[in-house]
Amino acid sequence: MVQKAERYDIKGRKYISTPSKYYYTDIGLRNALLNFRQYEETHIMENIIYNELIYRGYHVDVGVVEIRADKDGKRTKKQLEVDFVVNQGNKRYYIQSAFALPDKEKMEQEQASLVKISDSFKKIIIVSGNAKIWRNEQGITIMSLFDFLLNEDSLDY
Repeated sequence: MVQKAERYDIKGRKYISTPSKYYYTDIGLRNALLNFRQYEETHIMENIIYNELIYRGYHVDVGVVEIRADKDGKRTKKQLEVDFVVNQGNKRYYIQSAFALPDKEKMEQEQASLVKISDSFKKIIIVSGNAKIWRNEQGITIMSLFDFLLNEDSLDY
């Protein structure tokens, strides 16, 4: 009824012990169990993407990218999350789930973790609505939830 996604340090290439994330295998049962109180479209969309990736036979983890940043003249470490690190054989995809990208600031927020990954595997942001599939200046593919769900080969576009 509930599946667990482990946290994976992308740069260190190892699993880490910080809290895992859990996804419901059936969103309808989830909503019924919670008596339809917690209805956040962003969480439900992320859960639907997770379920579809599992259905397609991928191994799915939650990614973490550690970066160093200067704050008030001090070097600090900060962890950015990648919603999904998706593996199948020699294929790997990094996927962010974003309900909407209404402006440049939100786009930068959603792609911040992806642009810090230095390998050449495909990076994707899935958004709700009817966005056309396109690739931005950083090489990140943006596609709609509908395109993702309705085409099993959508990750290879």
